[in-house]
Order: sequence, then C-alpha cells, then structure tokens
Amino acid sequence: MTRSPTIRSGQTGIIAGLAELWEYKGLMYFMVWRDLKVRYKQTALGALWAIIVPTFTMAVFTVVFGRLAKVPSDGIPYPIFSFAALLPWTYFASALSLTGNCLVTNTDLITKVYFPRLILPISSVISGLVDFLIASTVLAILMVYYQVMPTFNLLLWPLLMIPIVAFSLGAGIILAVVNVRYRDIKYTIPFLIQIGLFLTPVIYPTSILPERFQFIAALNPLAGVIEGMRSALFPDRAIDWTLVGISSLVAFAILALSIVYFLKSEKRFADII
Repeated sequence: MTRSPTIRSGQTGIIAGLAELWEYKGLMYFMVWRDLKVRYKQTALGALWAIIVPTFTMAVFTVVFGRLAKVPSDGIPYPIFSFAALLPWTYFASALSLTGNCLVTNTDLITKVYFPRLILPISSVISGLVDFLIASTVLAILMVYYQVMPTFNLLLWPLLMIPIVAFSLGAGIILAVVNVRYRDIKYTIPFLIQIGLFLTPVIYPTSILPERFQFIAALNPLAGVIEGMRSALFPDRAIDWTLVGISSLVAFAILALSIVYFLKSEKRFADII
C-alpha cells in the first residue's frame, strides 16, 4: 500500500540537522531547478533579465553619480567601477529577497510533507548564482572595451563570492524565520536592500572614507568583500585583506548564528505558517 506524505519530526541537534541535508541533496537539486524555471517562466526575455538589470543600473549610476555628482572612482572608468560592485550586489539583493520569502511562498509544501526546511533558503541562494554567472559576461565585455588586462587576482573572484553567498544565506534565513510570524517583513526587505546599497561601496570607493571609519565600514559583510572584488580586477590596485577579512568573519558569524536560529525554530513552522 502506498504511503501518503506526512509531516514528521526531524532529527534533533544542530549537527544532525545539517547532516540531514546530505540525505536530501536530490531534493535540493530539484528545488534549485524549480526556482530557475519559475523565475523565467512566461517571460519575454528570460535569462536576459540577469544582464538587463545590472547593466541599466550601471548606466544610470554612470550618468547620475559618475558625470553629474562627480563621485570619485579611484581613476577607474566609472562604468566598470560601478559594474564590478553591482554584479555581486545585485546577486545579494536578489538572493536576500528570494530567501527572505522562501518559507511563506512554500506554505503548502511545508505543511504537508517533511523535509529539511533549510533546503528552501539554500536553494534560493544557489539559484541566484546562475544569474550572477550570466551577468558576468557584461563585465568581461567591459574589461575588453576599457582594455583592462586581467591578472591572476581575477581567480580570487570565486573565493571572494563565498562570504557574499554566506551573508546572503545568513541574512535571508533570519528574515525568512521572522517572516513566518510577522508577514510585514516582506515589505521591510526592499527597504533594507535600498538602505544597504548606500551603506556598501557600490557607488563610491572606500578610499573616500577617513581611515578610522574604514574599519567600521568593514563590519558591513559586503563592504570589504565587494571592494576586494573590485580591486582584484585591476593590476594597479592592491586588495585590502584586512577589510576583506573583517567583512568575511562577520558574514560567516551571521551565517552560523542564523542556522542555529533556523534549526531551533523550524519545528514550529507548520503550526504558525
């Protein structure tokens, strides 16, 4: 006799909860594929939106901040200066929005079938990397146009994306858990993203900040890493590993705390949601 899906209790303990993810790796793959299909289903331009959004944003920033406001760009042409930071920032903004709402948008699944709920935010963060890779083609075109000769530092980009993914997941998990109980969080997420854009060196370089404030800026998990990614593109710019290190530590600390918070809260999701 076929057994209908039911909700069951997961394993107890943080380590057991994380280990359980491996058992459901096939489901995680399916969730990532589902997110990608849903995102571009019945769209006229499909995956081109991954290129259009950061490219048009770069164009607006170049006109408003680069030419009109004369925001310094450390001698780098403003289009590539801004796009190098917009690329990881756009990934973060998209991943945070998707992850923060992932539990609420999967209410029927959560209330009917048991699976490690942590799969939902993880799949949202992973699916966003596809858009990041697609949009990276524009960065390659800009580097050719502005005759930026890549160095071995460019190989650091995948490594520097790790703390950004970690922070996107950590912040998204916290918002997702709170969103289960307080549904107005979904209105807060766009506001937080908007504020975060101006607190992160996307429009401006960290060099315009007094040195004593650069350490404080690095407490933003995105600030030091994004500045490091931008510096990795240009042979005459040194990566400030102190800023990168501080931002990375904060990012991983937030991720660790968020996972603990999530695993302790998930047993109540089905009752509240």
